[in-house]
Amino acid sequence: MNIAVIDVGTNSTNLLVQDTAGNDLARIVTTTRLGDSLHDTGLLSAGGIERTLTTIQTHIATAQQHDAHRIIITGTAACRRARNTQEFISAVHNATGITVEVLSEKDEATFAFRGALSGLPEVLSPTLVIDIGGGSTEYTVGILDAEMSASIPFGAVTGTASHTGTGRPKPEDLTNLIGAVSDELEELGREIPALASPSRVIGVAGTIVTMAAVEIGLAEFDSSVLHGFELTRDAAEDVFRTLATETLDERKLNPGLPTDRADIIVAGCCILVATMRRLHLDSITVSTRSLMDGIVSRERLKP
Repeated sequence: MNIAVIDVGTNSTNLLVQDTAGNDLARIVTTTRLGDSLHDTGLLSAGGIERTLTTIQTHIATAQQHDAHRIIITGTAACRRARNTQEFISAVHNATGITVEVLSEKDEATFAFRGALSGLPEVLSPTLVIDIGGGSTEYTVGILDAEMSASIPFGAVTGTASHTGTGRPKPEDLTNLIGAVSDELEELGREIPALASPSRVIGVAGTIVTMAAVEIGLAEFDSSVLHGFELTRDAAEDVFRTLATETLDERKLNPGLPTDRADIIVAGCCILVATMRRLHLDSITVSTRSLMDGIVSRERLKP
């Protein structure tokens, strides 16, 4: 049975379609900014809902073209936080007949962990998965499956809204966001001591994959190049310094940086740099797999 998963995040609405053998039939990332007004209003904006619903309908059509017999739609941080999430869920159900499954922080971390490890060598010692999303960042530790996880309320979109803005940020704004993330991690370290000593660290989602692509100078996305790439702390710091000192228009000229991510990438860089500094990480392994891969795995276990 071909399975499709549509993942609705704060920044993007993504599609994965796989066949019965686990081969990708479609993997599409679309920026929709469902959570564009969440920081200021606590609500999903009418425009964000409309853009996201239109993209969902397009993704469903693509999934059906690939003979997907099961289509799942999941929602993450923006759907968890917004006061009008039910309005969005109702709009999706009325238009498609499918009910959005809003994932808890724990479930999001678990499925992202499972997805991140797919296609990478098996390691029988603790792995830390860092998932920088649009609305939050999840940290999950486990061996073959997620065992402990925690979330901080900073993502590429929310960090942009609360601290950096979309243009060239002030140095103090960068310092404040890095400090806020570091403070959150200090708290998490008391909850999850294993954060301090993983055998392997894997980074997933748009910010981390984009930073790796910019470091390589990869003009066109190529999963075969990025999946398993080792992004060193020095390289991450270098990408951060470059992007943070450019105007938005200058930033868009960097090979590997999609135009529709250029306005939020600096906040995402802050989160990764703060994490690598605080946890004393020399490098991370980049995974181009995601929460969607973990959801597909779950669905394959169902009758």
